Amino acid sequence: MGEIVNLRREKKRRERDAAAAAAGEARVRHGRTGAAKAADRAEAARQQARHEGARLADDASPAPTAPPGPRPAR
Repeated sequence: MGEIVNLRREKKRRERDAAAAAAGEARVRHGRTGAAKAADRAEAARQQARHEGARLADDASPAPTAPPGPRPAR
């Protein structure tokens, strides 16, 4: 005798497998991995830090601000 199979579960399993395969194809076509995106963000942060580290001391001084005045009424 053959193995007893629940048809509802089998149908759901096949649908999940098909959806997973379609999602995998879409990821290949349209996206990059999370690791690749994180690596790009880290590289941009390193470049920004290197750029900021090369600033001259005069450029790093904050701009003068106006003294605080009275607050406007609401």
